[in-house]
Parts: sequence; C-alpha cells; structure tokens
Amino acid sequence: MAENNKKIALVASDTDVAQDAARNLEQCYNFVPIDEADIIIALGGDGFILHLIHEIMPHKASIFGMNRGTVGFLLNEFKTEGLIQRINNADSIALHPLRMTAHTDNGQKIEALAINEVSLLRQTRQTAKIKILIDHKVRMEELVCDGILLSTAAGSTAYNLSAHGPIIPIKAEIMALTPISAFRPRRWRGALLPQNSNVTFEIIDPKKRPVSAVADTTEVRNITKVDIKQDRSIKINLLFDGDHTLEERTLNEQFIY
Repeated sequence: MAENNKKIALVASDTDVAQDAARNLEQCYNFVPIDEADIIIALGGDGFILHLIHEIMPHKASIFGMNRGTVGFLLNEFKTEGLIQRINNADSIALHPLRMTAHTDNGQKIEALAINEVSLLRQTRQTAKIKILIDHKVRMEELVCDGILLSTAAGSTAYNLSAHGPIIPIKAEIMALTPISAFRPRRWRGALLPQNSNVTFEIIDPKKRPVSAVADTTEVRNITKVDIKQDRSIKINLLFDGDHTLEERTLNEQFIY
C-alpha cells in the first residue's frame, strides 16, 4: 500500500462477524498475499491469533490484530477507518516462543512451540508424579499434582492465571512455573524463573501415572520427559495501539478484582 510503503495482508477467522469485517476492509484498502506482507491484519479472537502465529512462524511480518472474537486480549479494537495511521503509530511487542521437546514412552522425540505456555496434565484418574529440574539441577524431587505449566509473560494471563499463577509484566523477562492442583507439597505455589532457564520435567512411574504435554495447541501423550527453553531465534512482532498496549493491558489485569 502506497500510504505507508508497507505491504499489508488481511486474514480473518471463519466466523460471520470476522468475515463481514474483512469485506468492509477490502472495500477501503488494498491487500497482498501473506507471503509478500510486511504487516498482517488479523480479524478474530485470541485463539485465532495464536493459530495464525503458529501457522506463519517464522515470518518477517508483524501482526496487527483487531478483535472480532470474544476476549481479544491480544488484539486491538476493530475500526475500519484510520487503519494506516493506527499501524504507523502502533507500538511493537516482540515475543519469543518456548520450544518444547517431549520424549514419549515409545521412544519418540517430538518438538513444538508455545507462545502462551507448556502444560503437563495427568491422563487418568491418578495424580501425576513429576520431578522438576532447572538448568539441569533438581529443584523438586517429586511433585504430586494434576499437572504443572511453564508460562511466558504473554501467556501469564491465560491458563497460568486460571491455575492461580502470577501475572507477569511483558518486559519482565521471567517465566512462571505454576502447579495445577498440587497435592504434595501441598503449600507449594510455584516459582518465577529467568526466561533463559532450561526447564526439565521427568515423569515418575509413567506407565502407572501417564502424563500428556501440551504446547499451546500441540498435545503429546504418554511422555516420560519434557525439556523446555525459550527459542530466541524466532521472533513474533505484535502491534498494538499506543494508548492500549499489551504491557498496559497486562498491568491492568493485576488490578481486576
């Protein structure tokens, strides 16, 4: 588009409200295919944005999302007018995903990326038993629980918050390690870790107490061990209106009661 010398693509979820919004924008602006774009306009909800990030990763384009879903935490308000000016004035937040390497009981090694969190969950009625290592040092010999998750700052207001984990400011450069329904040690509430930490979960007695690992939307079942670390070779740029940045939204979440 000539107005800002940036090539802009448009994608939308398949809901009626997102498709209607896309048609309105197409009448006002010129768009290019995603693989040619410098900026991607995404219309949908938070789930759609996460799916889009996974589909295009890695990609040089920045993403300017507009909410045509439900919560819209990772998106801006939808407006047809003034789109180019909003993009020019937007603040950029760079996200680096977590890379999960899951080892299964049949010898497979499966990798997946997570923008929000990597979570481990028990597969049966029996609690999981998990050993926790940070940077190859054992920090907890046995956590008896329904599961545990490692959350990025961007994901700290999602599943992590529902599991009573802390909200993390976007620029804090830390991750949240949060247990899910911990039984032993009963009073352990988790830990905050530097974002360059290498985290390993080892499953104790995986045959009797099977556990699955989930990196955002990718699930691996019957795991024996999971290694997680931030992948700084991949960067996702999200664009936000200057008066309602992701940093400001995350801060506001800490004062909702």
